[in-house]
Amino acid sequence: MKLINKKNKSYSQVFQLFTEEEWTKTSKNFNKNISTFFTGKKNEVFVNTTEESIIYFIGLGKESIQNFEVQQVAVKFSQTQKKSLKAVSTLVLGNFVDQKQFEEFIKGLLIGTYNYPFDKNHPFWNPAFEIHFENLSQKKLDVITQKAIALANGQTACQEWLNKPANLKNPDILSLYLKNLAKKHQLKYTVFNRKKCEELGLGAYLSVNQGSAYDAAFTILEYKTTVKNAKTIGLVGKCVVFDTGGISLKNHENMHYMKSDMGGATAVLGALIYASEMQLPINLVVILPITDNSISEKAFLPSDVITAYNGKTIEVLNTDAEGRMILADSLSYLSKNYKTDLLIDLATLTGSSVRMFGDTCGALFSNNEELKNTLIKTGDRTNQRLWNLPLWDIWKDDIQSDVADLKNISMKPIGDCIVAAKFLEQFIEGHSKWAHLDIAGVAFGSVGYAKEKASTGFGVQLLADLIENYH
Repeated sequence: MKLINKKNKSYSQVFQLFTEEEWTKTSKNFNKNISTFFTGKKNEVFVNTTEESIIYFIGLGKESIQNFEVQQVAVKFSQTQKKSLKAVSTLVLGNFVDQKQFEEFIKGLLIGTYNYPFDKNHPFWNPAFEIHFENLSQKKLDVITQKAIALANGQTACQEWLNKPANLKNPDILSLYLKNLAKKHQLKYTVFNRKKCEELGLGAYLSVNQGSAYDAAFTILEYKTTVKNAKTIGLVGKCVVFDTGGISLKNHENMHYMKSDMGGATAVLGALIYASEMQLPINLVVILPITDNSISEKAFLPSDVITAYNGKTIEVLNTDAEGRMILADSLSYLSKNYKTDLLIDLATLTGSSVRMFGDTCGALFSNNEELKNTLIKTGDRTNQRLWNLPLWDIWKDDIQSDVADLKNISMKPIGDCIVAAKFLEQFIEGHSKWAHLDIAGVAFGSVGYAKEKASTGFGVQLLADLIENYH
């Protein structure tokens, strides 16, 4: 895709966007037959073919349309019209409120090309596909192109890895990908195997990994800007490539969906790709505690007492509460070994958050009012919404153990997403700006490109926007 500020004499393909109000005012300038089928409602598409060109009339809905809704329209258009679209010079006509709306439209066109398994056979990835738009300078169009491609690359990587079947993304396969990604983007890549994890004392992470047929892969990726005195953000993504529940075995009926239990990691990965390709003036330290949660003669057991990286002991009451175990060591390790301005973890962590919010938003917990408000505003802006829940100390009472410092679940049938967050808070080592995002209900669900549940890409745009604007 190329964006060009240049007008040709004629175009064989035109994208013409209208709000309902605009269409009401201008419809008289077009063939009356078009008004029979097109009204400008959101996601409405009418294709008008002439001898010279194909004109796609695209409905945006009400004039009050938000920026993320423009992206949604473009995504659906890209998905539904793939077979008829051509890789040719294309004129885009539309009264966008500002540059941001046009940028969101371009992002949506590329994000909407995703389908599993991903390849760039959509017309929009063809070098011959050029968008001609007169209202912005070529310099601004070049920046929009770069941002759209970087975001699409990040989001498609997120979706691709979450959608892969379990046998195509075991820890060895994922580690090789990350190693090559680090080389491509000049990231510092560090990985600790089981022996090294034992030396370091990453006991909570190893407790989950000990039942695996695969070696430990506690992975650290670092993106460093050349800008002096840049701020640093620490990101942790839960990376359970497949979760059986371990000895506390999950119900078999929906277990195939447990390939999605690395949704926190894929969101972080997508944002890391975006930041790297855009060369954002900020430092990132990313920890991905890669493992599966499997059953074997070595698997950890309910009643085990584990010593975490920070020395705290954990009584395991449920091996299906494995996510908080690997996140605990990741948060501790990051906090103790790196100085970060923000510390954020994302995880497909609890069924509790799904029952509470469904697929409408993620659950947000933070010990910092400013960070909490920033994340909520960023979520609203990107339509990757978050809702704040409390971290009151009363919830800590539910994870006190008789035989260890903490229990990994409360045993009460209420508030597990809050209990999990309170558990994780015990491992941030006093970090003053920490947030935990439970995205279990929003990372994997109904999407326009698949018949069954699949990756939504939730978290990539949320983090990308946060990182881009934080400096």
